[in-house]
Amino acid sequence: MNQRYQPITRLGLGGTGLGDMYHTTRDEAARATVDAAWEAGIRYFDTAPHYGAGLSEHRFGQALRNRPRDEYTLSTKVGRLLAPAWPGEIASPFVNALPFRRVIDYTADGVRRSVEDSLQRLALGHIDIAYVHDLSPDQFGNEFEHYYRIAAGPGGAFEGMVRLRKEGIIKAWGLGVNTVEPCLRALRHSDPDIFLLAGRYTLMETTPLAELFPLCAERGAHVVIGGPFNSGFLAGGDHYDYAPAKPGQHQHRERLRQVSARHGVDLAAAALQFGAAHPVVAATIPGASSPSTCAATPPSWLSPSRRSSGRRCVTKGLCRRRRRCRARRQSRHERPDARRRYCTFSGTGSRTRMNSPSSGRLGEREPAPPG
Repeated sequence: MNQRYQPITRLGLGGTGLGDMYHTTRDEAARATVDAAWEAGIRYFDTAPHYGAGLSEHRFGQALRNRPRDEYTLSTKVGRLLAPAWPGEIASPFVNALPFRRVIDYTADGVRRSVEDSLQRLALGHIDIAYVHDLSPDQFGNEFEHYYRIAAGPGGAFEGMVRLRKEGIIKAWGLGVNTVEPCLRALRHSDPDIFLLAGRYTLMETTPLAELFPLCAERGAHVVIGGPFNSGFLAGGDHYDYAPAKPGQHQHRERLRQVSARHGVDLAAAALQFGAAHPVVAATIPGASSPSTCAATPPSWLSPSRRSSGRRCVTKGLCRRRRRCRARRQSRHERPDARRRYCTFSGTGSRTRMNSPSSGRLGEREPAPPG
């Protein structure tokens, strides 16, 4: 049986909003957002030094440090150290920053220092998951191979993360990226537990079905879906993957909206459930920067009535690759009932099944069957 660490709940809170992505969030609103997420039953929180040059980590620490530490999962990221710099480095899409600048470091020593610095900013005793952040062609372009060789080579980030896991400083590690290729390479070159993949498995795109999800199942690794709304686009925003959306993307969203409306389901609800349905997916983490989002939306996303509507909605063509994107049956390591939980598309027919909501916290994992 796979013993790799997974987030406590299948629904989490992403930390970009608390790092002032796109707009300024007041400290009081940031604290209230985390409190509302907790009250809604969310027990997985993700942040990063990059988000507001430490701003997101500070705010999560202030909101979480008096909560029982064994009752939630916390993940952050490595690959960027923060060095003092006044007035602070503003890096798009973040509009504010603490007085630091980012320094790229994918060495083993660098990731150890990054984890230690994050613990100081959070004022917490340990981190559950650490992701190697933005080690991806979309971030570095022609320099990607240079940074990947550093991270994957002797004395690199991968080696450092395995050592941190062995020492018990973290429980799991992986990559936090926007593209599939680095995840595939990391699985072949090292021993990651989990990936945070943003924007690639949504109602707009299903790229991981071809290779990544089957390889994760074979290796016993998991995926956390970040950006299930493609930077808020599927929830009504104007950005797609951190940039202004293009006309074709607006047209595609409108088609999705019309299909979902015919079946009485909100498009955001369908988008969230779509990502969470695959058995390789351990959690989904939409971002939020206001308490009303956390307080109001999770019940509608995961309630039984919405799930049945979501199945009909997806069946009628919400998936972009509706003609042929059958999710492959997983390896012998998966739970016997897991294949019933992901969406399959073949020709004009499909079905999606979701886990029943836990009788406890929202989206909490059900215990694995004996044996």
